[in-house]
Amino acid sequence: MRDDELLTVPEAMARLKIGRSAIYDLIRNRRLASLTIGRARRIPAHALTDYIQLHLEGATP
Repeated sequence: MRDDELLTVPEAMARLKIGRSAIYDLIRNRRLASLTIGRARRIPAHALTDYIQLHLEGATP
């Protein structure tokens, strides 16, 4: 996965293995970065990496 790659919501859902509402909740709560191009919502690939890394760091004692 390239860091400059922009993912669609379904692609992000597949990579995180979560549902559409969960993705939009993360976006709405500003826990997952995204941008809008026209009417299309795109999620930078590095935002998924950052989100996962943040949760891994929070999970360690």
